[in-house]
Amino acid sequence: MKLFGITSEENFKEYVETDFQREYSEAILENWLEKNPDSIIEDGSLLIIGRQIETNLGKFIDLLALDRYGDTAIIELKRDRTPRDTIAQALEYASFVEQLDYEQLEDIFRTYIGDESANLAQYHREYFELSSDDAVVFNKDQRIIIVGQKITPEIRQTATFLRHKNVRVTCIEFTFFETEEKLRLLSSEIVVGREPGKPSRIASGAQKTISEKQFMESLDGYGRPVFAELLKFAKMNNLPIHWGTKGFSLNVDFDGVHVAVCFGYPPHSVFKQSIYTSLLGRGGLLSKIDADENVPQMILSEASKTGLFQPAGNELKCIINRPFSTEEIESLLSWCENSVRLIQSYGLKE
Repeated sequence: MKLFGITSEENFKEYVETDFQREYSEAILENWLEKNPDSIIEDGSLLIIGRQIETNLGKFIDLLALDRYGDTAIIELKRDRTPRDTIAQALEYASFVEQLDYEQLEDIFRTYIGDESANLAQYHREYFELSSDDAVVFNKDQRIIIVGQKITPEIRQTATFLRHKNVRVTCIEFTFFETEEKLRLLSSEIVVGREPGKPSRIASGAQKTISEKQFMESLDGYGRPVFAELLKFAKMNNLPIHWGTKGFSLNVDFDGVHVAVCFGYPPHSVFKQSIYTSLLGRGGLLSKIDADENVPQMILSEASKTGLFQPAGNELKCIINRPFSTEEIESLLSWCENSVRLIQSYGLKE
């Protein structure tokens, strides 16, 4: 395929196709795919939940994702393997992923984003903007996505055969172009798969965590004063802050065991600029401290009374999309302080 730009004199100027293997490392393509999941498949977006995930056979899956229905997607770069090895390895990875239950997928996701209290189901629902009526069953089916600059006839033929046997395989070719001015363009084409339609502990690569400075710089004028006071409150009360890839969790310390009270997110995150409670579900308050089920409900009830929070599944969220008054910020901090004291009044589970 040829690609042309149009000059100011309205003449065609050809972009030169560039060999990816020569000019770019595979890690760069993997980074591009990770940061642009909406461009991978034709039939919708993907949520990346893990990178370089170690299988039970000691091999590593390039990227693992979920689609809007909760099905898993194994994304593999073709590299220099033979067509037979490429297909065989992709099927091997799919057979491994098929065995993973929701808790294991959530563990992979938590490692990936650097947040041990993250709720995958909630994140997935927010990411795909699903309504409360949209039912999701995680990992009911698996799909394989093979990416390369050249998808060989052997891979195409075998992938097409697998699709006829109801194994969901998609093959994507990427082509790179570069101008004399070093402007880079990327084109992609789905060459197979235009859609009509429990192992032990799993290791996964992690994204880089942000710093407080980076987080504060990412906020808008509404969020900056709110989070400045919240982080100041945490420091004054020696409450641990765990930084993730986008935001942070505010925690109560029990001699090194940290119990999350809430999360803070910036405007560009899936959760928008907000504060989320983190009390219920797996990895929540009741899994760590010796308290009954009334405790988190009391904390959530007090949050509702502030008038700043709204329902978010089993939790509550405070969306910061307007200026908060001094009284509202003080109300938020008062709720946080009372929640911390209540949690501190209980001991850890034995």
